[in-house]
Amino acid sequence: MAKLVIDPITRIEGHLRIEAELSNGKVADAWCSSTMFRGIEKILKGRDPRDAWVFTQRFCGVCTTVHAIASIRTVENALGIRAPANAELIRNIVIGIQNVQDHVIHFYHLHALDWVDITSGLKADPAKTAALAASISDWPLNSPTYFKSVQDKLKAFVGRGRLGPFANAYWGHPAYRLPPEANLMATAHYLEALEWQKDVIKIHAILGSKNPHPQTFLVGGMAIALDPNSQSALNDAKIAEIRSLLAKTREFVEKVYIPDLLAVASFYKEWAGIGAGVGNYLSYGEFPRDNSGKREKLWLPQGIIIGKDLTKVHPVDHKKISEYVDHSWYDYSVGQGKGLHPWDGETEQNYSGPKPPYEFLDTSRKYSWVKSPRYEDTPMEVGPLARMLVAYASGHIPVKKAVDGVLAKLNVGPDALFSTLGRTAARGIETLVIAEELPQWLDLLVSNIAGGDLSIHNGEKWDPDRWPAEASGYGFHEAPRGALGHWIRIRNQKILNYQAVVPSTWNASPRDARGVRGPYEEALVGTPMADPQKPLEILRTVHSFDPCLACAVHLVDLQHNELVRINVT
Repeated sequence: MAKLVIDPITRIEGHLRIEAELSNGKVADAWCSSTMFRGIEKILKGRDPRDAWVFTQRFCGVCTTVHAIASIRTVENALGIRAPANAELIRNIVIGIQNVQDHVIHFYHLHALDWVDITSGLKADPAKTAALAASISDWPLNSPTYFKSVQDKLKAFVGRGRLGPFANAYWGHPAYRLPPEANLMATAHYLEALEWQKDVIKIHAILGSKNPHPQTFLVGGMAIALDPNSQSALNDAKIAEIRSLLAKTREFVEKVYIPDLLAVASFYKEWAGIGAGVGNYLSYGEFPRDNSGKREKLWLPQGIIIGKDLTKVHPVDHKKISEYVDHSWYDYSVGQGKGLHPWDGETEQNYSGPKPPYEFLDTSRKYSWVKSPRYEDTPMEVGPLARMLVAYASGHIPVKKAVDGVLAKLNVGPDALFSTLGRTAARGIETLVIAEELPQWLDLLVSNIAGGDLSIHNGEKWDPDRWPAEASGYGFHEAPRGALGHWIRIRNQKILNYQAVVPSTWNASPRDARGVRGPYEEALVGTPMADPQKPLEILRTVHSFDPCLACAVHLVDLQHNELVRINVT
Protein backbone atom coordinates (compact mmCIF):
# COMPACT_ATOMS: atom_id res chain seq x y z
CA MET A 1 0.00 0.00 0.00
CA ALA A 2 1.60 3.28 -1.16
CA LYS A 3 1.67 6.45 0.97
CA LEU A 4 1.10 9.85 -0.63
CA VAL A 5 1.80 13.25 0.94
CA ILE A 6 0.53 16.55 -0.48
CA ASP A 7 2.00 19.51 1.38
CA PRO A 8 1.03 22.25 0.97
CA ILE A 9 -2.37 22.09 -0.67
CA THR A 10 -2.45 25.20 -2.85
CA ARG A 11 -5.29 27.45 -4.01
CA ILE A 12 -6.70 27.62 -0.48
CA GLU A 13 -6.33 30.00 2.45
CA GLY A 14 -3.88 28.73 5.07
CA HIS A 15 -1.64 25.67 5.38
CA LEU A 16 -3.13 22.24 4.75
CA ARG A 17 -1.43 18.86 4.43
CA ILE A 18 -3.09 15.69 3.17
CA GLU A 19 -1.66 12.21 3.61
CA ALA A 20 -3.32 9.30 1.85
CA GLU A 21 -2.81 5.57 1.51
CA LEU A 22 -3.40 4.23 -1.98
CA SER A 23 -4.55 0.73 -2.89
CA ASN A 24 -5.61 -0.59 -6.30
CA GLY A 25 -5.62 2.88 -7.82
CA LYS A 26 -7.86 4.44 -5.15
CA VAL A 27 -7.52 6.26 -1.85
CA ALA A 28 -7.93 3.67 0.90
CA ASP A 29 -7.44 6.04 3.85
CA ALA A 30 -6.67 9.72 4.41
CA TRP A 31 -5.52 12.12 7.10
CA CYS A 32 -5.94 15.91 7.13
CA SER A 33 -3.50 18.14 8.99
CA SER A 34 -3.30 21.88 9.49
CA THR A 35 0.16 23.07 10.41
CA MET A 36 -0.55 26.41 12.10
CA PHE A 37 -1.77 27.29 15.60
CA ARG A 38 -4.65 29.67 16.34
CA GLY A 39 -4.52 31.80 19.47
CA ILE A 40 -6.77 34.83 19.00
CA GLU A 41 -9.23 33.48 21.57
CA LYS A 42 -6.52 33.93 24.19
CA ILE A 43 -5.97 37.52 23.08
CA LEU A 44 -9.65 38.35 23.67
CA LYS A 45 -9.74 37.43 27.34
CA GLY A 46 -10.22 40.49 29.57
CA ARG A 47 -11.34 42.79 26.76
CA ASP A 48 -14.59 44.70 26.27
CA PRO A 49 -17.11 42.36 24.54
CA ARG A 50 -18.20 45.20 22.23
CA ASP A 51 -14.69 45.21 20.71
CA ALA A 52 -14.48 41.46 20.07
CA TRP A 53 -15.76 41.70 16.48
CA VAL A 54 -12.80 43.88 15.45
CA PHE A 55 -10.33 41.27 16.68
CA THR A 56 -12.15 38.17 15.46
CA GLN A 57 -12.54 39.68 12.00
CA ARG A 58 -8.75 39.24 11.75
CA PHE A 59 -8.96 35.47 12.12
CA CYS A 60 -8.55 35.55 8.36
CA GLY A 61 -7.66 38.01 5.61
CA VAL A 62 -10.15 36.74 3.04
CA CYS A 63 -13.23 35.76 5.08
CA THR A 64 -13.66 39.49 5.91
CA THR A 65 -17.26 40.01 7.14
CA VAL A 66 -17.95 36.59 8.60
CA HIS A 67 -16.28 36.70 12.01
CA ALA A 68 -17.46 40.26 12.53
CA ILE A 69 -21.15 39.39 12.21
CA ALA A 70 -20.77 36.14 14.19
CA SER A 71 -19.09 38.02 17.03
CA ILE A 72 -21.68 40.83 16.98
CA ARG A 73 -24.50 38.28 17.17
CA THR A 74 -22.74 36.46 20.01
CA VAL A 75 -22.53 39.57 22.18
CA GLU A 76 -26.10 40.59 21.28
CA ASN A 77 -27.30 37.14 22.29
CA ALA A 78 -25.46 37.28 25.60
CA LEU A 79 -26.84 40.72 26.49
CA GLY A 80 -30.35 40.33 25.08
CA ILE A 81 -29.94 42.99 22.38
CA ARG A 82 -31.99 43.00 19.18
CA ALA A 83 -30.80 45.03 16.22
CA PRO A 84 -33.44 47.10 14.36
CA ALA A 85 -34.95 45.66 11.18
CA ASN A 86 -33.11 48.16 8.97
CA ALA A 87 -29.78 47.13 10.48
CA GLU A 88 -30.59 43.50 9.72
CA LEU A 89 -31.37 44.41 6.10
CA ILE A 90 -28.07 46.26 5.72
CA ARG A 91 -26.26 43.31 7.27
CA ASN A 92 -28.06 40.95 4.86
CA ILE A 93 -26.87 42.98 1.87
CA VAL A 94 -23.29 43.07 3.16
CA ILE A 95 -23.31 39.34 3.95
CA GLY A 96 -25.11 38.42 0.73
CA ILE A 97 -22.72 40.17 -1.63
CA GLN A 98 -19.82 38.65 0.32
CA ASN A 99 -21.21 35.16 -0.30
CA VAL A 100 -21.82 35.77 -3.99
CA GLN A 101 -18.38 37.27 -4.61
CA ASP A 102 -16.66 34.59 -2.57
CA HIS A 103 -18.39 31.73 -4.40
CA VAL A 104 -17.55 33.12 -7.84
CA ILE A 105 -13.91 33.60 -6.82
CA HIS A 106 -13.83 30.04 -5.51
CA PHE A 107 -15.23 28.51 -8.68
CA TYR A 108 -13.00 30.33 -11.14
CA HIS A 109 -9.81 31.08 -9.24
CA LEU A 110 -9.53 28.26 -6.69
CA HIS A 111 -11.45 25.26 -8.04
CA ALA A 112 -11.78 25.57 -11.83
CA LEU A 113 -8.19 24.59 -12.54
CA ASP A 114 -9.00 21.14 -11.12
CA TRP A 115 -11.35 20.63 -14.07
CA VAL A 116 -10.05 23.04 -16.73
CA ASP A 117 -6.80 22.44 -18.63
CA ILE A 118 -5.71 26.00 -19.35
CA THR A 119 -2.97 25.05 -21.84
CA SER A 120 -5.43 22.98 -23.87
CA GLY A 121 -7.10 26.26 -24.79
CA LEU A 122 -4.11 27.05 -27.01
CA LYS A 123 -5.41 24.43 -29.45
CA ALA A 124 -8.96 25.78 -29.52
CA ASP A 125 -10.70 27.34 -32.52
CA PRO A 126 -11.95 30.77 -31.31
CA ALA A 127 -14.93 30.61 -33.66
CA LYS A 128 -15.98 27.23 -32.30
CA THR A 129 -15.42 28.52 -28.78
CA ALA A 130 -17.75 31.44 -29.50
CA ALA A 131 -20.36 29.05 -30.89
CA LEU A 132 -20.10 26.90 -27.76
CA ALA A 133 -20.44 29.93 -25.49
CA ALA A 134 -23.43 31.25 -27.48
CA SER A 135 -25.14 27.87 -27.19
CA ILE A 136 -25.26 28.14 -23.39
CA SER A 137 -25.58 31.89 -22.79
CA ASP A 138 -26.28 35.25 -24.43
CA TRP A 139 -23.38 36.92 -22.58
CA PRO A 140 -22.43 39.80 -24.94
CA LEU A 141 -18.67 39.19 -24.85
CA ASN A 142 -18.95 35.71 -26.35
CA SER A 143 -17.52 36.45 -29.79
CA PRO A 144 -14.70 34.91 -31.91
CA THR A 145 -12.71 38.14 -31.64
CA TYR A 146 -12.97 38.13 -27.87
CA PHE A 147 -11.86 34.53 -27.50
CA LYS A 148 -9.04 35.05 -30.01
CA SER A 149 -7.72 37.93 -27.88
CA VAL A 150 -7.78 35.72 -24.78
CA GLN A 151 -5.98 32.95 -26.64
CA ASP A 152 -3.31 35.42 -27.77
CA LYS A 153 -2.78 36.51 -24.16
CA LEU A 154 -2.40 32.89 -23.13
CA LYS A 155 0.11 32.25 -25.92
CA ALA A 156 2.13 35.24 -24.76
CA PHE A 157 2.23 33.83 -21.22
CA VAL A 158 3.44 30.48 -22.48
CA GLY A 159 5.88 32.01 -24.93
CA ARG A 160 7.63 33.92 -22.15
CA GLY A 161 7.67 30.85 -19.93
CA ARG A 162 5.67 32.78 -17.35
CA LEU A 163 2.27 31.19 -16.75
CA GLY A 164 1.69 33.34 -13.68
CA PRO A 165 -1.37 32.05 -11.77
CA PHE A 166 -1.61 29.10 -14.18
CA ALA A 167 1.86 27.74 -13.42
CA ASN A 168 1.04 25.41 -10.54
CA ALA A 169 -1.14 22.70 -12.06
CA TYR A 170 -1.01 19.30 -13.72
CA TRP A 171 -1.55 20.35 -17.35
CA GLY A 172 -2.17 17.44 -19.68
CA HIS A 173 -3.33 15.19 -16.84
CA PRO A 174 -5.38 12.21 -18.12
CA ALA A 175 -8.24 13.11 -15.74
CA TYR A 176 -9.00 16.32 -17.67
CA ARG A 177 -12.06 15.86 -19.92
CA LEU A 178 -12.96 19.23 -21.45
CA PRO A 179 -12.38 19.82 -25.18
CA PRO A 180 -10.03 22.71 -26.12
CA GLU A 181 -12.92 25.09 -26.87
CA ALA A 182 -14.48 24.59 -23.44
CA ASN A 183 -11.07 25.12 -21.85
CA LEU A 184 -10.58 28.40 -23.70
CA MET A 185 -14.08 29.57 -22.76
CA ALA A 186 -13.47 28.83 -19.09
CA THR A 187 -10.07 30.56 -19.21
CA ALA A 188 -11.63 33.70 -20.67
CA HIS A 189 -14.27 33.78 -17.96
CA TYR A 190 -11.60 33.18 -15.31
CA LEU A 191 -10.09 36.50 -16.38
CA GLU A 192 -13.49 38.21 -16.58
CA ALA A 193 -14.31 37.09 -13.04
CA LEU A 194 -11.21 38.90 -11.77
CA GLU A 195 -12.56 42.20 -13.08
CA TRP A 196 -16.15 41.49 -12.04
CA GLN A 197 -15.40 40.62 -8.41
CA LYS A 198 -13.40 43.77 -7.71
CA ASP A 199 -16.36 45.87 -8.90
CA VAL A 200 -19.30 44.18 -7.15
CA ILE A 201 -17.55 44.16 -3.78
CA LYS A 202 -17.64 47.98 -3.87
CA ILE A 203 -20.94 47.49 -2.06
CA HIS A 204 -18.83 46.75 1.02
CA ALA A 205 -17.07 50.06 0.61
CA ILE A 206 -20.40 51.88 0.39
CA LEU A 207 -22.10 50.13 3.31
CA GLY A 208 -19.07 49.10 5.32
CA SER A 209 -16.51 51.85 4.60
CA LYS A 210 -13.91 49.36 3.29
CA ASN A 211 -13.13 45.85 2.13
CA PRO A 212 -11.73 43.60 3.42
CA HIS A 213 -12.93 43.95 6.99
CA PRO A 214 -15.82 46.45 6.85
CA GLN A 215 -15.88 48.90 9.75
CA THR A 216 -19.57 49.70 10.23
CA PHE A 217 -20.69 46.66 12.20
CA LEU A 218 -21.70 47.48 15.75
CA VAL A 219 -23.23 45.64 18.68
CA GLY A 220 -26.92 46.58 18.49
CA GLY A 221 -27.00 47.53 14.82
CA MET A 222 -24.89 49.32 12.23
CA ALA A 223 -22.80 52.49 12.39
CA ILE A 224 -23.89 54.04 9.11
CA ALA A 225 -24.74 57.76 9.37
CA LEU A 226 -28.34 58.83 8.71
CA ASP A 227 -29.47 62.02 7.07
CA PRO A 228 -32.75 62.92 8.79
CA ASN A 229 -33.29 65.89 6.49
CA SER A 230 -33.54 63.73 3.37
CA GLN A 231 -35.20 60.83 5.22
CA SER A 232 -32.59 58.52 3.70
CA ALA A 233 -29.86 56.30 5.12
CA LEU A 234 -27.90 56.72 1.92
CA ASN A 235 -28.15 59.43 -0.69
CA ASP A 236 -29.87 58.65 -3.97
CA ALA A 237 -26.59 58.30 -5.87
CA LYS A 238 -25.29 55.65 -3.51
CA ILE A 239 -28.54 53.70 -3.62
CA ALA A 240 -28.45 53.84 -7.41
CA GLU A 241 -24.84 52.63 -7.41
CA ILE A 242 -25.69 49.67 -5.16
CA ARG A 243 -28.66 48.81 -7.35
CA SER A 244 -26.46 48.92 -10.46
CA LEU A 245 -23.83 46.71 -8.84
CA LEU A 246 -26.47 44.19 -7.78
CA ALA A 247 -27.74 44.07 -11.37
CA LYS A 248 -24.19 43.46 -12.57
CA THR A 249 -23.82 40.76 -9.94
CA ARG A 250 -26.92 38.91 -11.06
CA GLU A 251 -26.11 39.20 -14.76
CA PHE A 252 -22.66 37.61 -14.37
CA VAL A 253 -24.00 34.83 -12.16
CA GLU A 254 -26.87 34.00 -14.52
CA LYS A 255 -25.04 34.42 -17.84
CA VAL A 256 -21.49 33.32 -17.05
CA TYR A 257 -21.04 31.42 -13.78
CA ILE A 258 -24.06 29.09 -13.91
CA PRO A 259 -23.70 28.26 -17.64
CA ASP A 260 -19.99 27.56 -17.14
CA LEU A 261 -20.69 25.41 -14.09
CA LEU A 262 -23.25 23.32 -15.95
CA ALA A 263 -21.04 23.03 -19.03
CA VAL A 264 -18.03 21.84 -17.02
CA ALA A 265 -20.10 19.49 -14.85
CA SER A 266 -21.59 17.78 -17.91
CA PHE A 267 -18.14 16.37 -18.74
CA TYR A 268 -17.53 15.04 -15.24
CA LYS A 269 -20.77 13.28 -14.25
CA GLU A 270 -18.84 10.36 -12.74
CA TRP A 271 -17.88 12.78 -9.95
CA ALA A 272 -21.51 12.66 -8.83
CA GLY A 273 -20.50 9.34 -7.28
CA ILE A 274 -17.20 10.40 -5.71
CA GLY A 275 -16.43 12.34 -2.53
CA ALA A 276 -19.66 11.81 -0.58
CA GLY A 277 -18.06 12.27 2.82
CA VAL A 278 -19.71 11.74 6.20
CA GLY A 279 -23.31 12.10 4.96
CA ASN A 280 -24.36 14.39 7.83
CA TYR A 281 -25.00 18.09 7.21
CA LEU A 282 -25.33 21.07 9.53
CA SER A 283 -26.63 24.54 8.70
CA TYR A 284 -27.19 27.35 11.21
CA GLY A 285 -29.39 29.23 8.73
CA GLU A 286 -28.89 32.80 7.57
CA PHE A 287 -30.43 36.12 6.53
CA PRO A 288 -32.94 37.28 9.18
CA ARG A 289 -36.28 38.35 7.78
CA ASP A 290 -37.07 40.46 10.84
CA ASN A 291 -35.41 41.49 14.09
CA SER A 292 -37.12 38.93 16.32
CA GLY A 293 -33.93 36.95 16.76
CA LYS A 294 -35.83 33.70 16.09
CA ARG A 295 -33.97 31.17 13.94
CA GLU A 296 -37.21 30.10 12.24
CA LYS A 297 -37.42 33.64 10.85
CA LEU A 298 -34.42 33.11 8.56
CA TRP A 299 -34.51 33.24 4.76
CA LEU A 300 -32.19 30.22 4.57
CA PRO A 301 -33.43 27.75 7.18
CA GLN A 302 -31.53 26.13 10.03
CA GLY A 303 -31.31 22.40 10.44
CA ILE A 304 -29.42 19.12 10.41
CA ILE A 305 -29.63 16.20 7.98
CA ILE A 306 -28.46 12.80 9.19
CA GLY A 307 -27.35 9.93 6.96
CA LYS A 308 -28.32 11.69 3.70
CA ASP A 309 -32.00 11.43 4.68
CA LEU A 310 -33.77 14.38 3.04
CA THR A 311 -37.16 13.39 4.46
CA LYS A 312 -36.39 14.87 7.88
CA VAL A 313 -34.67 18.06 9.00
CA HIS A 314 -33.55 17.92 12.62
CA PRO A 315 -33.40 21.05 14.83
CA VAL A 316 -30.07 22.52 15.97
CA ASP A 317 -29.19 22.77 19.65
CA HIS A 318 -25.85 24.49 20.20
CA LYS A 319 -25.44 22.72 23.55
CA LYS A 320 -24.95 19.43 21.68
CA ILE A 321 -21.74 20.71 20.06
CA SER A 322 -18.40 19.65 21.51
CA GLU A 323 -14.77 19.68 20.39
CA TYR A 324 -12.26 16.88 20.84
CA VAL A 325 -8.47 17.11 20.78
CA ASP A 326 -7.45 13.45 20.85
CA HIS A 327 -5.75 13.79 17.46
CA SER A 328 -4.99 17.52 17.72
CA TRP A 329 -1.85 19.18 19.09
CA TYR A 330 -3.68 20.38 22.20
CA ASP A 331 -4.37 19.10 25.69
CA TYR A 332 -7.51 19.54 27.78
CA SER A 333 -7.41 19.96 31.53
CA VAL A 334 -10.17 17.34 31.76
CA GLY A 335 -7.99 14.82 29.93
CA GLN A 336 -8.20 13.04 26.60
CA GLY A 337 -11.23 11.26 25.23
CA LYS A 338 -13.58 14.01 26.35
CA GLY A 339 -15.19 16.76 24.33
CA LEU A 340 -15.76 20.31 25.56
CA HIS A 341 -18.63 22.61 24.69
CA PRO A 342 -17.28 25.91 23.29
CA TRP A 343 -18.38 27.83 26.40
CA ASP A 344 -15.89 25.67 28.29
CA GLY A 345 -13.42 25.44 25.42
CA GLU A 346 -9.66 25.59 25.96
CA THR A 347 -6.93 26.59 23.53
CA GLU A 348 -3.83 25.23 25.23
CA GLN A 349 -0.99 24.12 22.99
CA ASN A 350 1.00 22.38 25.72
CA TYR A 351 1.13 18.98 24.06
CA SER A 352 4.75 17.80 24.21
CA GLY A 353 4.66 15.14 21.48
CA PRO A 354 6.00 15.44 17.92
CA LYS A 355 4.86 18.41 15.87
CA PRO A 356 5.95 19.71 12.44
CA PRO A 357 8.32 19.74 10.67
CA TYR A 358 7.99 16.03 9.86
CA GLU A 359 8.35 13.52 7.06
CA PHE A 360 5.15 11.64 7.84
CA LEU A 361 2.40 12.32 10.35
CA ASP A 362 2.13 10.14 13.42
CA THR A 363 -1.49 9.42 12.58
CA SER A 364 -1.90 7.05 15.51
CA ARG A 365 -1.46 10.03 17.85
CA LYS A 366 -1.89 13.79 17.28
CA TYR A 367 -1.43 15.22 13.81
CA SER A 368 -3.22 18.58 13.36
CA TRP A 369 -3.70 22.02 14.91
CA VAL A 370 -7.42 21.71 14.04
CA LYS A 371 -9.74 20.39 16.74
CA SER A 372 -12.51 17.85 16.05
CA PRO A 373 -15.99 19.41 16.43
CA ARG A 374 -18.86 16.95 16.72
CA TYR A 375 -22.65 17.30 17.05
CA GLU A 376 -23.90 14.65 19.44
CA ASP A 377 -20.55 12.95 18.82
CA THR A 378 -21.26 12.85 15.08
CA PRO A 379 -19.09 14.51 12.39
CA MET A 380 -20.90 17.12 10.32
CA GLU A 381 -20.19 18.57 6.90
CA VAL A 382 -20.90 22.30 6.66
CA GLY A 383 -20.94 24.67 3.70
CA PRO A 384 -23.07 25.48 0.65
CA LEU A 385 -24.04 21.83 0.16
CA ALA A 386 -25.29 21.59 3.75
CA ARG A 387 -27.24 24.85 3.37
CA MET A 388 -28.83 23.83 0.08
CA LEU A 389 -29.71 20.35 1.32
CA VAL A 390 -31.36 21.73 4.47
CA ALA A 391 -33.19 24.38 2.43
CA TYR A 392 -34.24 21.82 -0.19
CA ALA A 393 -35.51 19.38 2.43
CA SER A 394 -37.29 22.26 4.22
CA GLY A 395 -39.22 23.19 1.07
CA HIS A 396 -37.45 26.51 0.38
CA ILE A 397 -39.09 27.44 -2.94
CA PRO A 398 -36.22 29.29 -4.73
CA VAL A 399 -33.68 26.65 -3.66
CA LYS A 400 -35.93 23.74 -4.60
CA LYS A 401 -36.57 25.26 -8.02
CA ALA A 402 -32.86 25.88 -8.65
CA VAL A 403 -31.76 22.43 -7.41
CA ASP A 404 -34.37 20.60 -9.48
CA GLY A 405 -33.38 22.67 -12.53
CA VAL A 406 -29.69 21.80 -12.19
CA LEU A 407 -30.42 18.10 -11.63
CA ALA A 408 -32.64 18.04 -14.70
CA LYS A 409 -30.05 19.87 -16.79
CA LEU A 410 -27.37 17.35 -15.84
CA ASN A 411 -29.83 14.44 -16.04
CA VAL A 412 -28.89 13.12 -12.61
CA GLY A 413 -30.92 12.30 -9.51
CA PRO A 414 -30.89 13.83 -6.00
CA ASP A 415 -28.26 11.28 -4.87
CA ALA A 416 -25.77 13.18 -7.06
CA LEU A 417 -25.85 16.01 -4.51
CA PHE A 418 -23.91 13.85 -2.03
CA SER A 419 -20.62 14.13 -3.89
CA THR A 420 -17.74 16.31 -4.99
CA LEU A 421 -19.79 17.39 -8.00
CA GLY A 422 -22.83 18.05 -5.82
CA ARG A 423 -20.76 20.18 -3.45
CA THR A 424 -19.55 22.28 -6.39
CA ALA A 425 -23.03 22.57 -7.89
CA ALA A 426 -24.58 23.57 -4.56
CA ARG A 427 -22.21 26.52 -4.32
CA GLY A 428 -23.44 27.75 -7.71
CA ILE A 429 -27.09 27.21 -6.79
CA GLU A 430 -26.69 29.22 -3.60
CA THR A 431 -24.94 32.00 -5.51
CA LEU A 432 -27.86 32.19 -7.94
CA VAL A 433 -30.64 32.35 -5.34
CA ILE A 434 -28.80 34.96 -3.23
CA ALA A 435 -28.04 37.10 -6.31
CA GLU A 436 -31.75 37.04 -7.12
CA GLU A 437 -32.77 37.97 -3.55
CA LEU A 438 -30.30 40.81 -2.91
CA PRO A 439 -32.22 43.52 -4.87
CA GLN A 440 -35.35 42.73 -2.84
CA TRP A 441 -33.53 43.42 0.43
CA LEU A 442 -32.35 46.74 -0.97
CA ASP A 443 -35.89 47.61 -2.08
CA LEU A 444 -37.25 46.83 1.38
CA LEU A 445 -34.57 48.97 3.04
CA VAL A 446 -35.33 51.91 0.73
CA SER A 447 -39.06 51.46 1.35
CA ASN A 448 -38.56 51.50 5.13
CA ILE A 449 -36.47 54.66 4.92
CA ALA A 450 -38.99 56.37 2.63
CA GLY A 451 -41.65 55.51 5.18
CA GLY A 452 -39.70 57.32 7.88
CA ASP A 453 -38.12 54.29 9.60
CA LEU A 454 -34.51 55.43 10.09
CA SER A 455 -33.56 53.18 12.97
CA ILE A 456 -30.34 51.20 12.42
CA HIS A 457 -29.10 50.89 16.00
CA ASN A 458 -30.58 49.88 19.35
CA GLY A 459 -28.71 51.71 22.09
CA GLU A 460 -30.85 50.46 24.95
CA LYS A 461 -28.19 48.16 26.40
CA TRP A 462 -25.03 49.73 25.01
CA ASP A 463 -24.02 50.99 28.47
CA PRO A 464 -22.15 48.21 30.38
CA ASP A 465 -23.71 49.44 33.63
CA ARG A 466 -26.95 47.89 32.37
CA TRP A 467 -25.40 44.44 31.84
CA PRO A 468 -25.73 41.55 34.28
CA ALA A 469 -22.66 40.62 36.32
CA GLU A 470 -22.32 37.42 34.27
CA ALA A 471 -23.67 36.49 30.85
CA SER A 472 -23.14 33.82 28.22
CA GLY A 473 -24.03 33.97 24.56
CA TYR A 474 -23.54 32.39 21.18
CA GLY A 475 -23.78 33.70 17.64
CA PHE A 476 -24.37 31.77 14.42
CA HIS A 477 -23.53 32.79 10.89
CA GLU A 478 -23.50 30.89 7.62
CA ALA A 479 -20.19 32.03 6.13
CA PRO A 480 -19.47 31.18 2.49
CA ARG A 481 -17.57 28.10 3.70
CA GLY A 482 -20.26 27.00 6.14
CA ALA A 483 -21.57 27.01 9.70
CA LEU A 484 -19.65 29.48 11.88
CA GLY A 485 -20.29 29.71 15.61
CA HIS A 486 -18.85 32.03 18.24
CA TRP A 487 -19.36 31.54 21.99
CA ILE A 488 -18.67 34.05 24.77
CA ARG A 489 -18.71 34.18 28.57
CA ILE A 490 -18.80 37.68 30.11
CA ARG A 491 -18.00 38.50 33.73
CA ASN A 492 -17.90 42.00 35.22
CA GLN A 493 -18.22 43.59 31.76
CA LYS A 494 -15.13 41.76 30.41
CA ILE A 495 -14.60 38.65 28.28
CA LEU A 496 -13.99 35.65 30.52
CA ASN A 497 -13.78 33.08 27.70
CA TYR A 498 -14.22 33.15 23.93
CA GLN A 499 -14.26 30.30 21.44
CA ALA A 500 -14.95 30.09 17.72
CA VAL A 501 -15.81 26.89 15.85
CA VAL A 502 -15.32 27.75 12.20
CA PRO A 503 -16.44 25.95 9.02
CA SER A 504 -13.02 24.52 8.19
CA THR A 505 -12.71 23.24 11.75
CA TRP A 506 -15.81 21.11 11.11
CA ASN A 507 -14.70 19.99 7.65
CA ALA A 508 -10.94 19.67 8.18
CA SER A 509 -11.19 18.00 11.57
CA PRO A 510 -8.91 15.06 12.28
CA ARG A 511 -10.23 11.86 13.82
CA ASP A 512 -12.11 12.19 17.10
CA ALA A 513 -11.85 10.18 20.33
CA ARG A 514 -13.51 7.18 18.66
CA GLY A 515 -11.23 7.32 15.62
CA VAL A 516 -14.00 8.56 13.31
CA ARG A 517 -12.74 10.53 10.30
CA GLY A 518 -13.62 14.16 9.65
CA PRO A 519 -15.41 15.26 6.43
CA TYR A 520 -12.29 15.88 4.27
CA GLU A 521 -10.80 12.57 5.32
CA GLU A 522 -13.98 10.58 4.75
CA ALA A 523 -14.71 12.25 1.41
CA LEU A 524 -11.30 11.24 0.04
CA VAL A 525 -11.76 7.52 0.71
CA GLY A 526 -12.50 5.74 -2.56
CA THR A 527 -11.21 8.55 -4.78
CA PRO A 528 -9.74 7.12 -8.01
CA MET A 529 -6.15 8.13 -8.87
CA ALA A 530 -4.95 8.12 -12.47
CA ASP A 531 -1.40 9.20 -11.56
CA PRO A 532 -0.24 9.19 -7.92
CA GLN A 533 2.61 11.52 -8.87
CA LYS A 534 0.00 14.10 -9.90
CA PRO A 535 -2.83 13.84 -7.34
CA LEU A 536 -5.33 16.00 -9.23
CA GLU A 537 -8.30 13.95 -8.05
CA ILE A 538 -7.52 14.55 -4.39
CA LEU A 539 -7.36 18.28 -5.06
CA ARG A 540 -10.80 18.17 -6.70
CA THR A 541 -12.50 16.86 -3.60
CA VAL A 542 -10.52 18.94 -1.10
CA HIS A 543 -11.09 22.12 -3.09
CA SER A 544 -14.82 21.38 -3.35
CA PHE A 545 -15.01 22.22 0.38
CA ASP A 546 -13.19 25.56 -0.17
CA PRO A 547 -10.73 25.15 2.75
CA CYS A 548 -9.82 28.15 4.90
CA LEU A 549 -7.25 26.93 7.40
CA ALA A 550 -6.35 30.48 8.44
CA CYS A 551 -9.75 30.64 10.13
CA ALA A 552 -9.33 27.22 11.68
CA VAL A 553 -5.86 27.90 13.10
CA HIS A 554 -3.48 30.82 13.67
CA LEU A 555 0.27 30.85 14.24
CA VAL A 556 1.24 32.72 17.38
CA ASP A 557 4.22 32.97 19.73
CA LEU A 558 4.12 35.37 22.65
CA GLN A 559 7.90 35.89 22.31
CA HIS A 560 7.48 36.70 18.58
CA ASN A 561 9.86 33.90 17.62
CA GLU A 562 9.56 31.88 14.44
CA LEU A 563 8.02 28.53 15.36
CA VAL A 564 8.28 26.61 12.11
CA ARG A 565 9.54 27.17 8.60
CA ILE A 566 8.26 25.04 5.75
CA ASN A 567 10.31 25.03 2.57
CA VAL A 568 8.60 23.87 -0.60
CA THR A 569 10.75 22.93 -3.60
